Order: sequence, then C-alpha cells, then structure tokens
Amino acid sequence: MLHNKYPFALIAISISLLSAATFAADIKAGADIYEASCAKCHSVTKPMKNKKGPSLLGIVGRSSSRISGYEYSEAMRAANLTWTSEKLDEFLINPKAVVPNSKMKFKGMSNAEDRANLIEFLLLQQ
Repeated sequence: MLHNKYPFALIAISISLLSAATFAADIKAGADIYEASCAKCHSVTKPMKNKKGPSLLGIVGRSSSRISGYEYSEAMRAANLTWTSEKLDEFLINPKAVVPNSKMKFKGMSNAEDRANLIEFLLLQQ
C-alpha cells in the first residue's frame, strides 16, 4: 500500500524542481530588461537619482512613495505600499490595477520569467 504513494511524491517533487528551475532568475537578463523597459524613466545609480520616475535603487523593502525630491502622484501616495518582491511582481503585471491613476505610463509585463529576472536584478541594486 505504501509503495503506491511514492510515484505521486516523485511527481510532486519533480514538478517543484522543474518550476524552480524554470523561474531561476537570470541577473543578466534582468539587467537587459531594466535597460529596455525601465532605464528611460528610472535610475539605479548611486548616489540615488530621480528621473521622470523615482530611483529604483534600494526599491525592495522601501515604501512606495518615500523618496525625497520626487513628486509622487496622489494615487501612489495614497496606495502606501511596501515594495516586496511579490508586490513588485503584481505591480509589473499591471501597474494600473495595483495603483489606479498613478503617473506611470508603463502598461505591464505579462512574462513571469521576465518579471522574475527584473526583480532579481533590482534586489541587487541596494
């Protein structure tokens, strides 16, 4: 009876490993995505520099509207988010769904692997 359970356990473990491997973040790809999709409006340079959008330097763990010297939209100030990896992922899918009426013009990023790579790149920008 017990041996009948093992194939299911092996399948579950295999699926978990496959999922982890599928979404293993690629920092280089994340840097390329940042350059193509974010760098025009956001910087990650030290010292922190705002452009059309706020600096993304140290974004993970930061409040959504707390960089001095940047004029956030009323919507972003009211959202009062903390940028975790999960919240960034949700935001990158569809920014207007997370913060309606924000100033951000970015339409979203549907590819989960691209989002994971970008977020991993941003995690290193501290």
